[in-house]
Amino acid sequence: MEREEKYMQRCIELAQHGLGHVSPNPMVGAVIVCDGLIIGEGYHRKCGEAHAEVNAIRSVKDQSLLKRSTIYVSLEPCSHYGKTPPCVDLIIEKEIPRIVIGCQDPFSKVAGNGIRKLRDANREVIVGVMEKECRNLIRTFITAHTLHRPYITLKWAQSADGFIDKKRTSGQAAKLSTDLTTLLVHKRRVEIDGIMVGTHTALLDNPSLTVRHWYGNNPTRIIIDKLLEVSNDAAIYNREAPTIILNTIREERCNNIEYLKVDFNQNFISEVLTLLYQRNIHSLMIEGGAILLQSFIDAEIWDEAFVELSNLFLEEGVSAPYLKGAIDMSCEKQFGVDILHYKRQNAI
Repeated sequence: MEREEKYMQRCIELAQHGLGHVSPNPMVGAVIVCDGLIIGEGYHRKCGEAHAEVNAIRSVKDQSLLKRSTIYVSLEPCSHYGKTPPCVDLIIEKEIPRIVIGCQDPFSKVAGNGIRKLRDANREVIVGVMEKECRNLIRTFITAHTLHRPYITLKWAQSADGFIDKKRTSGQAAKLSTDLTTLLVHKRRVEIDGIMVGTHTALLDNPSLTVRHWYGNNPTRIIIDKLLEVSNDAAIYNREAPTIILNTIREERCNNIEYLKVDFNQNFISEVLTLLYQRNIHSLMIEGGAILLQSFIDAEIWDEAFVELSNLFLEEGVSAPYLKGAIDMSCEKQFGVDILHYKRQNAI
């Protein structure tokens, strides 16, 4: 089993290179081994392009070796026609005799069918090697296809005495993040599909919600603006990223802006998350403000949270959200700052 885990670990490492590029598809890595040597590797590079198994098979210089090789793949090979042909068909065609799989695909069009098809073709199939780690790798994909909502990450910075900002109606926010931790936030934005803020944050901070301090694609901006109070010349209305405005007044699309009417009285969070899921937003980061963050916490609809602890004391201001329902918490220093990482109980 140690040998199997060694190669599966390599699959996971490869898969992570697709972070920020493959959504709404999952990150997947594949390794091909013959006589104890890795002869091929691949990962899913970009949504709509070749899957990990295809890239790994293509990388093998001597294709005749495939007939006595093992292919390791972090996720069950697909068995349906999507944007690309089924990977199981290629594996069978190349006569690869042994397949080791990290975890089963939760997507209804696969969900065990790939494994079944390989076994029906008299291939040796082993499932569940480093299953926990492989499922964690695709936790956003699993959440989307089992709960039909985005995987939700909460993020805020707070002072040493528990405030996220000073009380204000205008002016600059309290500077609780450093230039380096701001880079870290922008890196995280590259890795998610959507980023959400409330009306108060949009009005006071005029945020761009882009990845201007990191390399990558801007996430979709989701602004809760019930009465359309945010001015059209605000930064969120520029054309740098697709933007969704959740409101009670307009329902239309204009350039990169989509106005969506929602009911703010009943099941608001569930309705919004369903709308985002339908738009292939499988991962969502909520950056504020305090009321919006607390509403997701109180509804117990969140998956993980990152809290940056500043050494600054504000003495008074806007209280940080009260996080409840977390089971795992770790603290690590990043760029000299303490970052608390929480996972919600029962999160995938």
